[in-house]
Amino acid sequence: MNILVTGGAGFIGSAVCRLLASDHRCNVVNLDKLTYAANLNSLRGLEDKPNYSFVRGDICDNDLVRGILEKYAISAVLHLAAESHVDRSIANPEAFIQSNVVGTFRLLNATLEYWRHLPERRRDSFRFVHVSTDEVFGDLPFESGIFTEDSPYRPSSPYSASKAASDHLARAWYETYGLPAIVTNCSNNFGPYQHPEKLVPVVILNALRNKPIPIYGEGRNVRDWLYVEDHAWALKLVLEWGTVGERYNIGGEAERTNLELSWTICAILDEEQPRPDGRSYGDQIAFVEDRLGHDRRYAIDATKIRNELGWRPLEPLEQNLRNTVRWYLDNEWWWTSAHRRALEPVG
Repeated sequence: MNILVTGGAGFIGSAVCRLLASDHRCNVVNLDKLTYAANLNSLRGLEDKPNYSFVRGDICDNDLVRGILEKYAISAVLHLAAESHVDRSIANPEAFIQSNVVGTFRLLNATLEYWRHLPERRRDSFRFVHVSTDEVFGDLPFESGIFTEDSPYRPSSPYSASKAASDHLARAWYETYGLPAIVTNCSNNFGPYQHPEKLVPVVILNALRNKPIPIYGEGRNVRDWLYVEDHAWALKLVLEWGTVGERYNIGGEAERTNLELSWTICAILDEEQPRPDGRSYGDQIAFVEDRLGHDRRYAIDATKIRNELGWRPLEPLEQNLRNTVRWYLDNEWWWTSAHRRALEPVG
């Protein structure tokens, strides 16, 4: 299978590339624009693999995408390229509309043109998997409720609105033109190689650098936490066995408030690398002004992908958090470089 992964130098995309390239049956082509959230250091182990190729470019470039599809005889597209940082979407929503909406539109068009000219057998086996977020469903009460594949869309931020629009485009290209598309919606990812602006690495890295650990509002916002390697495995299953035209929710089945999650990470750090003064890293937690349009709670019902494709998280949340903390402790070379990139101005 020849697979085009868009955004493969990003956090989730790099996990997907590492997993797919470990399968000798897969030839992986990674197309990435290399914006601020991308990091080729996350793919260092793939550079010499014969079944992995990297192309720097923009999904908005129709000619480039068509050329890649044809040159590598692509048989599936995993679309992960997207602007994904909520705070940045509030400050600069136009960039999110361009990448997530216009970019998906142009990628779908280029793929459709290519797919239409494939021999019948290759057309029938072709897949386009559009990777999205649970944030498109909006907000849930603290007390009850869970997102299913049939939940209505109620995005709250420019980021989630742009992803909702791209979901609808993928669905429409299936319904109108027959492009064999599948949409996935995942909960909050964490794990190795995550961009330093996200909550889990913020807690780990600020703790290690003896800086305040910022928590929005009172820290009561609830998220369903999904280990990135579990997510990558789910996407591979969807690509290989998912039903065309369907949607699959992918969740870690591990709800925690932001404050609970932060305390857990600090407790793990207390064990793995105690502070010299003997105090807990939890003492560095500091509450800051809440984010605009901050959804109270997300929760994913992953029953469908569990029953149809046999997927479930392999380890409990606490073990995956410990694995993540250990990875950051052992890989300072990666996160110091990534942190410097995060401080660069956004162009």
